Amino acid sequence: MSEDFRPVYLRLRDSIAAAILDGRYGDGDMLPSVRVFAAEQGANPLTVAKAYQSFQDEGLVSVRRGVGMFVTPGGAQRLRAMERKRFLRDVWPPVAAQMRRVGITLDELTAGDALRD
Repeated sequence: MSEDFRPVYLRLRDSIAAAILDGRYGDGDMLPSVRVFAAEQGANPLTVAKAYQSFQDEGLVSVRRGVGMFVTPGGAQRLRAMERKRFLRDVWPPVAAQMRRVGITLDELTAGDALRD
C-alpha cells in the first residue's frame, strides 16, 4: 500500500475528477455542495472549496450563485483529455520503466498473463 503525501485538496480533486470521468456527474450535472462533500469526505470545507476552485479555474465547472456548482458543457471531455495527457506525461513513464525492469510486456498485460503468475 503506497502513502499519498500530496495535499488533501489534490486528493479531493482526484476524487471529484474520478466521479466525473466515471460518469457519476455528466455535463450540466450539479456537484455536491462544498459542505456536503466535506462531510462525506471528513474534510474541512475550505479544503473542499480549494479543490472545487481548481475545477473552476480550468473551466470544468461553473457556479450558479445561490444554486450550486455544475459540470460545464464539454467539461467531462476536457477533463478526460487533461487526465490522459497527465497520465502519459507523469504516470506511464515510471510504470513502463518498471515493466521493462521486471520483464512484463504489453502483450502479457492485454492477455492477462502477467496477472496469473
